[in-house]
Formats: sequence, structure tokens, C-alpha cells
Amino acid sequence: MPKKKLIVLLTAAGLLGTTAAVAAEDMLEKVTGILHKEVKIVVDGTNTSLTPVYIDGKAYIPVRDAAKDLDYEVIYDDANQEIELHKINKEEAAAYMRGTGVIVDVKQTEKGQYRIELLGKGSNAWVILYADEKTVIADGAGNAVPAQALTAGTEIIAEYGPVMAMSFPGQSHAAKITVGAERKVKEDVIQSVKHTDDGWQVQFGETKDGIAVPSLTLNAGKETSVLTSQGESVKWEDLKAGMKVRAYYGPIETKSIPPQSPLFYLVVPTDLTAPVGKMTPEAAQEYRDLAWAKVTDNASHITTKKDEAVVQIVSAKDSGVLTTTDEQKKLLEEIKSANGNLVTVTYNTDQDELLGPLTVAFDFKTKAFVGFYARR
Repeated sequence: MPKKKLIVLLTAAGLLGTTAAVAAEDMLEKVTGILHKEVKIVVDGTNTSLTPVYIDGKAYIPVRDAAKDLDYEVIYDDANQEIELHKINKEEAAAYMRGTGVIVDVKQTEKGQYRIELLGKGSNAWVILYADEKTVIADGAGNAVPAQALTAGTEIIAEYGPVMAMSFPGQSHAAKITVGAERKVKEDVIQSVKHTDDGWQVQFGETKDGIAVPSLTLNAGKETSVLTSQGESVKWEDLKAGMKVRAYYGPIETKSIPPQSPLFYLVVPTDLTAPVGKMTPEAAQEYRDLAWAKVTDNASHITTKKDEAVVQIVSAKDSGVLTTTDEQKKLLEEIKSANGNLVTVTYNTDQDELLGPLTVAFDFKTKAFVGFYARR
């Protein structure tokens, strides 16, 4: 039976780097070594790129590089100054499924496991993963990361399985989690969305004295994913002003006014992606008829056909509705205080590039007219 032979001693130098001694001079002893480039390190008859350092007649090689050639994974716990070597089971690793995305939610269960909701890319774009003491969690450099440090917005690469519960979403045990960037998270209503020469641009803001004031601009590129909260892909053309979304962006943000940042994931609530939300086609058509009566003064500019206007159910809390009467203002405040919803009917116009689309808002419960969304 072939056996791997470790013919030299391992040192942490390749893992920690020489600067590690600066913070721990009382724990380390300075030594002098000689690099022997002419000496070859062979594993199971295969040459490696490892180069040994000789110290006091003994040969040392970097632990991380050596572990890779010996099918081990190195995990360094900076807090406890400990190095762990985990044997890689290649057959088992090949059976794992792989997912890349951001953590939507993480919480500890009664059994001490960490329940992680992952949303992102791949065949299983929306999965629930469980991490425990067997789960290897580390950053890109191999440094150990405690499970309690995982938060919503953390970008990860997860290897899980090989068994997955056939639930919706699927659930599985996380074998390995590689932690990436900490994305900022923002839930807000889209003020505007437009196509640019470089991709797409999503803008958030608020309304002051009837004027739309931008507060954040997110720039999307090829790396940006637009999807529902259940991992379904969404077309950019389906995004509309007034739609509430959750954005994962940054962490880099410019100091401009408004600040700008790269957008990585834009999540649209599932019930808002359908043209009529949770309403029946008959109910949606009723709102279209109500809205058309309110936009007659702008009819000459509307490019959307009357019966093709987009009807959606949105939260009133973060809406950008402008009221024109005391009665409408009072109604909107009552809806917001009750955490209620609005029904919006949106029309595209020949003035969209300058002003944005025309959106009419009604009370979800009473169908009462509330107002128009602010246009730029």
C-alpha cells in the first residue's frame, strides 16, 4: 500500500510570516537558517515546489504549502495562536455541493448549531446550511473564523452535503465555509433605475419639500446578481421606481454626494416580481381603471397601454408618495402607523429619462387614492 512520507519537519513560517515575531517577541526565539534551493522535496514520487530551510542541521518547510501537497488543510486560529491540520478526503470533497452568495440570516439553534440562510449563485441559489463543530470556517487566507462572527451581509463560499433535505429551500450540513467580504445591507425603495454605458444604476433617496433627493447610488456590473428572495433570477427591465428591495453592496463607498458604491446582489421580494403581486387579475385590472382616471392630465405622455400598467403591493412605510390634501396626508400616516400596504400602478412616459415613471398609489384595504410617487 503506498504511503505518504513526510521527510522534513514543518514550520509555521510559511503560514504566519516573519512579521508574526514582532507581536510575540517574548514567545519566540530568533534563529538563522539557510535556504537550500538545490534540495528537492518529493511526495509519493512527485516533485513539489517546496524549498527547505536548514536550521541547526534540520530541514524545515512552510506548513501551508507542505500540507497542500500532503492533502491536508491548514486552519490557523489567530486568537489562540493554534494551527490545526485537517485531512482532506478527496472522494468526500468531490461529493460536496458548492454555493456562493451572501448570508441573509444566521442564528444559533437550541442544539448549538448555526442556521445559515444563503442566497446567491448556482443550482441551489437559496439554501439553509447548518454549521457545527465539524464545519471548517476560515477566511481566504486560511485563518479560522468563529461561527458567531458570521453576520447578514457576509459573502461566503460554502461546501455542503453530500446529502440535502428535499425541503424548500433545501437544507444541508456545511462542511466548509470560506468567508469573504462583509457587504453593506440596505433595504429601501428604489428612487430610480436606469441603464448606463457601464451597466445599470440603482438610486435610493427621499423626498424633501416635494423634491426627490438622492442619498445613495449603486453601480451594477457583470458581477451583479438580481434575484428574488427565493433565488429566482430577475431581469433588470422588471425593476421599477417605487419597488422595495434589499441591496448588498460595498464595502467601498465614495465620498461624493450622493455616495456611490458597487452593487453585488439586489434582492426583490418574491411577491413583487409578478406583475400583479398577490392580487387576482380582476383586482389588478380594477386598480388600473382607478389609476387611469387619475392620470388623464398626463395621458398624452404615457407610453404604457392602459391595461398593461404594472400593479404591485408595496409597504407604505418606506414609500415615496406625495400627498396633496390633508385627508390624503392623514390617510397615509394611518397606513404607515399600522404597517400597512399600498397598491401602486406604474406607467412609463416619454418623460421618463427626465422625470422618471408615473406611479399612482392607493390604500390596499380601502382602494382610496393616496397620491402620486415623487418624480425626479
